[in-house]
Amino acid sequence: MFYGEFEHAIDRKGRVIIPAKFRQSLHTHQIETLFLTRGLDGCLFLFAESEWRLAESRFKQVPFTRAEGRKFNRLFFSGATEVRLDQLGRILIPRHLKEFAQVKQEVVVVGVSNRMEIWAKEKWREFYETSRQGYEEVAERVLLE
Repeated sequence: MFYGEFEHAIDRKGRVIIPAKFRQSLHTHQIETLFLTRGLDGCLFLFAESEWRLAESRFKQVPFTRAEGRKFNRLFFSGATEVRLDQLGRILIPRHLKEFAQVKQEVVVVGVSNRMEIWAKEKWREFYETSRQGYEEVAERVLLE
């Protein structure tokens, strides 16, 4: 549903425009409500409501008696916020999430199939440069399992 990477800037009120290609997909699938939360590797995850509910259901099954499960769920859900696109196709990124992802001015919005990721531009470049060299090896390990 979401594919590609797009560079955008955060405005002075903390809003970022969702790429037109992603907005069209949201419109096509009649998605109005999104959930933004702490992601992995220093980015933010942005889920359509239906995908959020699937993830929420899976994470609820992690036993609360396991310390790592409690820790993950606390961080994941406490950072979550429900967002909707404004008339210009922007969402507001709350301060605590901007701080988590070290987002200042420029961001890269990445489509990762069932979710979008919002990265500080510098962090995305760093991730991309350190990851692309091993892309083939990772593909072999992941796809052959």
